[in-house]
Amino acid sequence: MGEEVTYGGYLRLKELLGAQQPRTGEHDELLFVILHQTMELWMKQAIHEIGAAQEEVRSGNLVPAYKHLARVSRIQAVMTQTWDILATMTPADYLNFRGQLGTSSGFQSAQFRVLEAKLGLKDASFLKYHPEGGNDHALLANALAAPSLYDDALLQLATAGFDIPKSAYERPAGARYEPSEAVENAWLTVYRDTQKYWALYQLAEKLIDLDDAFLTWRHKHVITVERIIGMKRGTGGTEGVGYLQKTLARRAFPELWSLRTKL
Repeated sequence: MGEEVTYGGYLRLKELLGAQQPRTGEHDELLFVILHQTMELWMKQAIHEIGAAQEEVRSGNLVPAYKHLARVSRIQAVMTQTWDILATMTPADYLNFRGQLGTSSGFQSAQFRVLEAKLGLKDASFLKYHPEGGNDHALLANALAAPSLYDDALLQLATAGFDIPKSAYERPAGARYEPSEAVENAWLTVYRDTQKYWALYQLAEKLIDLDDAFLTWRHKHVITVERIIGMKRGTGGTEGVGYLQKTLARRAFPELWSLRTKL
């Protein structure tokens, strides 16, 4: 007979609930810690789902990928709503413990950068925030070197017979994706005959759901940060709200946005 499986044992609750170690006795610091730990857990699941979706897309099984991508969109919605909880913390509440954060910042989240990279928003400059030889550095380096979800989708367009340049889905490790007129034209064809290209059309709509949800999360993040610290610099040395506002212009799947003007 094996050891009895209990609820707390299966979920490792002792370790999980012991992972919150506020540095002060301030009431709101626990909320700050739990909220960010929860974000990291949801990002872990989102990365897991995107990985599964990529395997399906690469093998040409587009329909099974929809479930994974739809789940990520719902995870993103929960993450966005989480900012409303943080917004109950006033500037005075935050200033009571902000000084204990040192240079730590969500800017340094390796999982967030992995999530961006898997969607196609690659930026190798973020590797410098993680020491070489560490798990976070390896995790991000691998994500930067591997094909993104969008790369996999574009390869399926090429496989379906569309004139997609190989450079659109095969680039040097860490290289950013650059919008392509050929890619936009291919997606335009898909959207102009959705019945003929139904599987690709549905994949495109699942992708735009992800980008939409990601942008909504970013926007809510900006508003929440401005509400709590105004235009102060971030703890990690960034511009704070100024930096976050710049990220709102980023699109993981640019042609899926631009084609709408031309339809």
